[in-house]
Amino acid sequence: MRIFILFFLIFFAFADERIGLIRGQSLFLELDKKDLIEVKTKDKKLSFFTHPKNKDKIVALFTLPYKNPPKITQITAVYKDRSEIFMIDSLEGDYKSEKLQVEPKKLFPPKSVQSRIEQELKEANAVYSSVTREVLFDGVFKIPMDSFITSAFGKARVFNEKVASYHSGTDFRAAVGTPVRASNSGVVRIAKERYYAGNSVVIDHGYGIYSQYYHLSHIKVKIGQKVKKGDVIGLSGATGRVSGPHLHFGIFAAKNQVDPLDFIAKFNRLFQ
Repeated sequence: MRIFILFFLIFFAFADERIGLIRGQSLFLELDKKDLIEVKTKDKKLSFFTHPKNKDKIVALFTLPYKNPPKITQITAVYKDRSEIFMIDSLEGDYKSEKLQVEPKKLFPPKSVQSRIEQELKEANAVYSSVTREVLFDGVFKIPMDSFITSAFGKARVFNEKVASYHSGTDFRAAVGTPVRASNSGVVRIAKERYYAGNSVVIDHGYGIYSQYYHLSHIKVKIGQKVKKGDVIGLSGATGRVSGPHLHFGIFAAKNQVDPLDFIAKFNRLFQ
């Protein structure tokens, strides 16, 4: 028992910092650039880019999944002659719940569309598993429209009193046909109609950061097209699995779906 306690104290004595992070949220670690070899967790390397306001530092991006996050994650920044260790504690957060009514076929799709749903998931996973190792974003991120938020990220959802899930983005009130603008500059990786998300646009901003715009009535961009921050990429609508017209806005970063407003707030602070 004494040996275990001694090991525990020694292990955490070498941790440079202990950080609490809510599941579904993002962390931007600012580290010295000189002699840095890699930034990693136990099972993967983290993407990093040069700090936008300090060329002597880098920013490493880490995110926690909303579902079943690890209780503790060790992040190690490996330098030529030393290492810096950060222990990330997973916190629950104060997520709410809501009930929604949608078309029954969107909850229990007929067999005729199962292969389509699987193919769309495969296509999306192929996009999100790749990392463009260059900066495509241009400064801070912006909210894609100036409107009232009708449903926040992370809400536990019960559809038609039967199917439980969680809300993977932020919904904005928007009448059909309202312009939707790119949150930042990048390259369009998805631009098509999908079974659940309806007319969808996904933009790659580099270093594993993607923004998502779902349920559009009209798509104004094509796959591979370069867009600038503020460009109109589509019009809001009510396509896919919805209970009414709105814009679903999401951020996928560092291999996880995250709270887009939390991500934007933390990302934008890098430029202050």
